[in-house]
Amino acid sequence: MSRLGKRLISVPKGVEITLTADSVTVKGPKGELHFPLSAYVTVTQADSVLKVRQKGDDSRASSFQGLTRMMLSNMIQGVTSGFERKLEITGVGFRAQVSGQKITLNLGFSHPIVFEAPKGVKLEMDKEQKNIIIVSGIDKQAVGQAAANIRGYKPPEPYKGKGIHYLGEHIVRKAGKAAAGSKE
Repeated sequence: MSRLGKRLISVPKGVEITLTADSVTVKGPKGELHFPLSAYVTVTQADSVLKVRQKGDDSRASSFQGLTRMMLSNMIQGVTSGFERKLEITGVGFRAQVSGQKITLNLGFSHPIVFEAPKGVKLEMDKEQKNIIIVSGIDKQAVGQAAANIRGYKPPEPYKGKGIHYLGEHIVRKAGKAAAGSKE
């Protein structure tokens, strides 16, 4: 059985949970999220606690129990506090500019790259440090995918570390070419 799936999910005040036979809707101060349920699990609510149970004893049911529990937990966290990923741009002449729901990236290519944020994801630049992009929203998967797409335009290279990387990400650096010695 799934160890994570057995854990109870506490529902904070201000969050409404709507359960149907095949889906769960979570509504909170920041928005509303919807999740379709698998045929392998059932979700029950008692007071301010959600419990995810698996149907059957096979490994697939156990996997879906853990997945469903984490998805519901992330949805509750998303509608109460939201999620955020920070990206740092490193390199001479590399910069970004946000206008509305679009970000224009100048990354050393012959043309600027324009990335449009998906629905529910907000893009902004850090006020103090001009080289940090903040990707935020209530859906953890959408925020992570948008950040990964932006990072994918210019991943950090291993020699000088130039490119776009997550804030705090460790980049494994390689040594450059060694000086040519004399052959004897």
